[in-house]
Amino acid sequence: MNSGLRYWREAATLLLAAGAPGRLPRSPLGRFDYELLLLQRSSRSGFMPSAHVFPGGVVEAADFSADWLRLLPASPLCGLGQVRQPPPDSSRAPLFATDREELGSPLPGEVAFRICAIRETFEEAGILLLVPRPGPAAAGGPVPPLPAERLPPAAELSEWRRRVQQDPACFLQLCQHVRCVPNIWALQEWSNWLTPVSRAGRGGRRYDTAFYLCCLERQPRTSQDGGEVTAFLWSSPPEIIERFKSEEIRLAPPQFYELCRLCNFSSLCELHKFSSDRALEGCECWMPVMLAASDGYIQLLPGDELYPEDPDYTGEKKIVMSTDKKVEDLMKGGSIFHRIVIKNINNLAVYVNIQAKYKHINPLTINSACSDYNSKL
Repeated sequence: MNSGLRYWREAATLLLAAGAPGRLPRSPLGRFDYELLLLQRSSRSGFMPSAHVFPGGVVEAADFSADWLRLLPASPLCGLGQVRQPPPDSSRAPLFATDREELGSPLPGEVAFRICAIRETFEEAGILLLVPRPGPAAAGGPVPPLPAERLPPAAELSEWRRRVQQDPACFLQLCQHVRCVPNIWALQEWSNWLTPVSRAGRGGRRYDTAFYLCCLERQPRTSQDGGEVTAFLWSSPPEIIERFKSEEIRLAPPQFYELCRLCNFSSLCELHKFSSDRALEGCECWMPVMLAASDGYIQLLPGDELYPEDPDYTGEKKIVMSTDKKVEDLMKGGSIFHRIVIKNINNLAVYVNIQAKYKHINPLTINSACSDYNSKL
């Protein structure tokens, strides 16, 4: 854990996709054979209250505990592959590039952030993404569930969940108790988002968040924790967007962007193959920069023609980008886009026409205010 950070806290979140039986689609994109897990945050939450989010949370010191090295394989990175060197014009995101040994932990960040995402998924949704020791699990397809005989009885597991919520260090104790380890090898690095200065939570909270993707064969038993999480939803990416359009749920721009990206994959096996094939390519660190127009906002992302050369990462410069132009005029007058247009809380649109880096894929161009799921710029 990087206790020296002044401006944001390190966090990890999980895009959890699970196979689901086919049913009539609720979107123009047709049938998807998997669904994603979203959790509704409490209205009392200090960050994004009442919003639907992917499971995840802040990295704790326990996630970086050296004791994990007694459970996980002794090979470099505990059996995870080494991410390739970035292209000449890029660099590894600081979240992943930081030397954790210099901060007092022998556990690599790539391991600890995955442990954090798995622990938080258990705390918030009651889902245990474990594999029998010593790991790693055999690769080849979406992850099967942990055999029921490896899990404690439901009442005992609920007690373990309560203990982990109160003390993250208890997650390692739980793994020891069931003779399992966190299935870090099932989580593929997906993206890295920095909370923009203008969207800090109470007390100026901002987060540097690692996004991981995990594909499961089928949906596990899920339950909200009754505290931070008040409800959960399993639904396909385009159906979630339909719910957002109809104002049934609230999404933050990064979640909307990632859902639009996942709309490229209607098959769980295709999604798993894509994420596995590019797993060692790494990802780019994105901090959206807000541009205020006369009738809405645009979140600019790296590569957009209006993205500043020297973004105000810390917020100390107090830079405010604004224009008297309307969003429509800014779109008509531009040509290189990587942006999220925000008309109101339930009216978002993603526009990307630049080449995706790190062998990633661009999101479909989706406007939540209409039924256009692949509009051309």
